[in-house]
Amino acid sequence: MTKSDNPRETVNLFLEDAFANSKSILSVSVLPFTSIFLLAGCAEVSSTLTPQGQGAAEIANLWWVMFWLATGVFIVVMGLALFALFHSRSGDNEESETSSRHDNLLIVSGGVATVIILIVVYFFTLRTINVLAAANPSDEFTIEVVGRQWWWEVHYPNQQVITANEIHIPVGQTVALQVTSGDVIHSFWVPQLHGKIDMIPGQTNTFWLQADQPGEYYGFCAEFCGIQHAKMAFVVIVEPLEEFRAWLEQQNQPAVEPVDSLIREGQRVFLAANCDQCHTILGTSARSTLGPDLTHFASRRTLAAGILPNTRQHLAEWITNPQQAKPGNLMPATTLAGSELEALLAYIESLK
Repeated sequence: MTKSDNPRETVNLFLEDAFANSKSILSVSVLPFTSIFLLAGCAEVSSTLTPQGQGAAEIANLWWVMFWLATGVFIVVMGLALFALFHSRSGDNEESETSSRHDNLLIVSGGVATVIILIVVYFFTLRTINVLAAANPSDEFTIEVVGRQWWWEVHYPNQQVITANEIHIPVGQTVALQVTSGDVIHSFWVPQLHGKIDMIPGQTNTFWLQADQPGEYYGFCAEFCGIQHAKMAFVVIVEPLEEFRAWLEQQNQPAVEPVDSLIREGQRVFLAANCDQCHTILGTSARSTLGPDLTHFASRRTLAAGILPNTRQHLAEWITNPQQAKPGNLMPATTLAGSELEALLAYIESLK
């Protein structure tokens, strides 16, 4: 950069040099960031900017109000900063006094504008809170969710259905949720359907979900809860009311009695390997609640709390070495192999 005795010229030269040298940096850092911001609107991304329910829409509207207000404030502040940087004052006393009055007016105007902005944000915040609190969920489909390290236990008490890591709700209906924790503090969050709510041991918090369109919406734990906090996911499956009722009826049935010899052998292996010490399978002697209920395990999309597709290969890897996919979880490894492992896999895959 060429030096100059004129301060303003020096600043101009510095800005020109900085702008020229920042073109490559801009392409490397700013553009990917912009791409990420734009991708936040894609349907595949579980984002608060793509709301699919009344609760998420209200929260998104508040977010956009705050975003545009903040953008306006940023533009004004940067404009004033540039004006101050390049505006030179005359040494004349009369002009200095006039400029001082303008400065005072600017300071007062900035204070008034700040108060107005805070009032606007406060108004929209209260409106959002009131709309979310005014929801009237149906008691027919109350869902109880218990957060555990690191999976989700899901109950439909009125239908006596228990599942895990997968929540089904009917499209268009507001469903009541009661959430708590079985160990540490977790936080229940489905970005496209609603905001967050804490799950606290010994305390039940009430909540609700509603979705405008059928589909699968992914949720997460939003409160650090241990080593596998990042791998504590679940999916909300929104379906027409008739399909939802059919799912509830199917989930309320005990496991089908195995008729195939391989599946019968798999059931024997399941009980002999002490899997029943942690899991429940209705229709068998397995009645433990330490781990997820497996009565209809094969009907679920994922395993290991949403981190693996529910396929035979992933199921085999999870059974033989669960610590590899999710270190610190309570699932013990097994030495099963060969025909015993194949039989066990066949049995678990039959639990639809």
